[in-house]
Amino acid sequence: MRASLPALAYGRGRSYGDSCLNARGRLIETRFLDRILAADWGTGVIRAEAGLSLDELLRISVPRRWFPPVCPGTKFVSIGGAVANDVHGKNHESAGSIGAHVRAIGLARSNGEVRELSASQDNELFAATIGGLGLTGLLLWVELQLAPVGSAHFETETLPFADLDGFFRIAADDAGWDYSAAWIDGLAKGRHLGRGLHMRGRHATNGGLETHRDPSLAVPCDMPAWLLNGRALRAFNAVYRSRPWAWGRGRTHYDPFLFPLDGIGHWNRLYGKRGFFQHQCAIPMAAAPDAIRKLLALTVGRSEGSFLAVLKIFGSRTSPGILSFPMPGATLALDFPNLGAGTSALLNELADIVLEAGGRLYPAKDATMSPRHFQAGYPNWRRLEAQRDPAFLSDFWRRVTGVAA
Repeated sequence: MRASLPALAYGRGRSYGDSCLNARGRLIETRFLDRILAADWGTGVIRAEAGLSLDELLRISVPRRWFPPVCPGTKFVSIGGAVANDVHGKNHESAGSIGAHVRAIGLARSNGEVRELSASQDNELFAATIGGLGLTGLLLWVELQLAPVGSAHFETETLPFADLDGFFRIAADDAGWDYSAAWIDGLAKGRHLGRGLHMRGRHATNGGLETHRDPSLAVPCDMPAWLLNGRALRAFNAVYRSRPWAWGRGRTHYDPFLFPLDGIGHWNRLYGKRGFFQHQCAIPMAAAPDAIRKLLALTVGRSEGSFLAVLKIFGSRTSPGILSFPMPGATLALDFPNLGAGTSALLNELADIVLEAGGRLYPAKDATMSPRHFQAGYPNWRRLEAQRDPAFLSDFWRRVTGVAA
């Protein structure tokens, strides 16, 4: 392949859309750049190569009583990918996104320069690289401040709520619980619209420091399309929602609490060969209750209820990243089997509701966002384009900005 073709780093490939794809260029696989270059286990500051996964980091850091400051919904992501997408987790209200905990970055540019970036050194390029979708160059290493923990376990509480108003009432009373997210019944309608279970947790102060195990279950092949129907989803939702033994206070290992889907290998095969799309949005708090009600009502009205719906609150801690996704307010994630043109039309209508409410969509989870929706949600995108390495490009960036190469 010609060296003149644009390049893009590829970590663990866990983005749901095309932000890590480069069909008209080259991919630079980074998974074998997975060493910890330096670590101070007294202060919890580590410098790790970009290909190291959170899965691998947890196995090293938890026995030493340190935890990644922010974890997305899967631990099978690289640290470089986490920074490039400025990922958030269930603890965004208290910790913000991972960009808030990055101390320094090593970046190789196509002109041969290898630069060390920080908030005080190459500030604009540092801000563009955090959440910059891998477009500023090849991310070599990240220096990260970890969080101290006393145990590998979480104290948890699960509370049912009957409707969307119930969620916002419970979420407003999350003080003392650093982690929280809600499962939403994606087929509930009428007075039950938005009902679900609010799950919150905090690091236990004592207990074992055992790390996670590999998945014990796996989906062996792509499931047939007829399994993905409303009847099956209603049955699952009824069972999941009405588990009284799961309500109230409890204690659990970090793995099932933070990474429930990681317990099933190749879970994406449940959606069949055509796969699925995810809509994830962030909406300012003032508009969030009404906008989220509209989003859920639209999916139910189209008989395309989400097979996985998650709702949580974003806090006010800011990230240095130019294209950081979170904003103070609420975020809703909805998964839909790929049923063709109807699903694409639904995703576009959902995006219109988000745009009208002053919100934005998540590039790491997106495969259909239009240039209009992207540029309205990220008015600073030209600052990233100004810092983009001219030899780096992705399918996502071509699609939403019109940049050609």
